[in-house]
Amino acid sequence: MTGMKVFDDTQCSLGEGPLWHPERGEFFWFDINTHRLYSRTEAGRRLWQFGEYVSAAGWIDSDRLMVASETALIDFNIETGAKEVICPLEADNPVTRSNDGRADPYGGFWIGTMGKNKESEAGAIYRYYRGELRQLYAPWSIPNAMCFTPDGGHAYLADTPKCRIWRQPLDPKGWPKGEPDLFLDLSADAYRPDGAVVDADGNLWCAHYGHGKVTVHAPDGRELHSFGVPGKRSTCPAFGSEKLQTLFVTTASQEMAKPTENDGRTYRAEVDATGQKEHRVIL
Repeated sequence: MTGMKVFDDTQCSLGEGPLWHPERGEFFWFDINTHRLYSRTEAGRRLWQFGEYVSAAGWIDSDRLMVASETALIDFNIETGAKEVICPLEADNPVTRSNDGRADPYGGFWIGTMGKNKESEAGAIYRYYRGELRQLYAPWSIPNAMCFTPDGGHAYLADTPKCRIWRQPLDPKGWPKGEPDLFLDLSADAYRPDGAVVDADGNLWCAHYGHGKVTVHAPDGRELHSFGVPGKRSTCPAFGSEKLQTLFVTTASQEMAKPTENDGRTYRAEVDATGQKEHRVIL
């Protein structure tokens, strides 16, 4: 791989939710704490301001995203800025907000919630599928690392404070089948699993919050590679570009006494791997 370079120098408080839109050829990401959605192309950066926390998205069509907010899943029009609530998401719970999320190979969308002040076991994990939002797991503290094997047979999910990643078998419609198996125990001091993504070969790429790095794990859990990210609080990776061989990584600058200019920026690197095309959300 090439060295990590700055993709966008915006210093996010909590950069998260990176998404390469395959039809637009456009990269999107969020700053959760400032309630903002960003994108960047060769033409420059765009910004959309929301009135509440927003954290993750999936693409619906060329002009629309499903955006996970503090209180709802939203049908968001990129070009007009129009917003329409698809369904509430813990709208009656003032303690929580949305966190990590990703579309699955079946057209569903997995989304986690967590306490705004990181309250222990305040959150849960849900799946939206063709009009139904169903709670899958609760209680959960900080849901992260939601991503899927290329064959659609398994989902990954983490609870960051527990430093563990689970592997969940899926049925033919993408719903959990049986109980999840422990995939990785990363309780050693060198790890703190945050966002993750799976490449086309089935390897899991995981960002580690507070450690400024991404690790790559084979389908059997073996650590294949580890590489540094200039921002210490690395939050989530995503594959993008025309050939899906660019790895983007978001970072955070929140709760740092003296953040450097590297913290909170979004980075990119060319890698010797090919990502999966992000799946479309089917409403």
